[in-house]
Amino acid sequence: MKAITKYWFLEGFNLFKKLGMLNMMRICEILEMDNIEKGKPIQLTNEHKNCVFFLKKGSVKIVSATTSTVKYVVKRGNIFGELALFDKEVASKEIAYALEDCIICYIESEQMEELMEKHKSLKNGVLKVYGFRIKKLERRLHDLLYKDSSTRIKEFIIDYLDEFGEKNKAGHVVAKNLLSHKEIANLTNTSRQTVSNVLSKMRKEGLINYDIDSISVNTLQQNQV
Repeated sequence: MKAITKYWFLEGFNLFKKLGMLNMMRICEILEMDNIEKGKPIQLTNEHKNCVFFLKKGSVKIVSATTSTVKYVVKRGNIFGELALFDKEVASKEIAYALEDCIICYIESEQMEELMEKHKSLKNGVLKVYGFRIKKLERRLHDLLYKDSSTRIKEFIIDYLDEFGEKNKAGHVVAKNLLSHKEIANLTNTSRQTVSNVLSKMRKEGLINYDIDSISVNTLQQNQV
């Protein structure tokens, strides 16, 4: 794959904006690029052993290899597999699945570590991503202790629309419906039946609309969800 194509790939990542074109072109020389079909697994420690991934197109879910539960979802313009930089044993227990057709670039974790030592902005950016994911985990634990299941599901939908949604011409924030009720249950520590009940209630109350393809909310109603 030509370096200029990979440069286009990395250009949209905030992680690389402070590096400059010359450094980015050098990084492109050691990157691998791939297309992943919807539903296909991305073995983080098998075929792409100990690699860090950059997601240009699509979205992926990170799943526990031991429990098969969803841990978090990654949208385009973000990285995943960064856990290999900090704890390779834990990283080996994760699998990524493409929720849509995806385009990814990846680099061996050892090479990524060398780049992070050379470029402080890159190191800070990766640490920020890692720290953000830890904070989300801490919030989930806090919510589990102090909020009921209905509230956890409702707030998850708000966060999901905020992160994955885009406003359309009608003033609705619309996101692709990428997760099953069971997966939402995993992410909110609830049951699939409870998720179904809460979403049905929210739809009946006119707070959200959803079908097999998408989930949406009117921006005027968003603060009420």
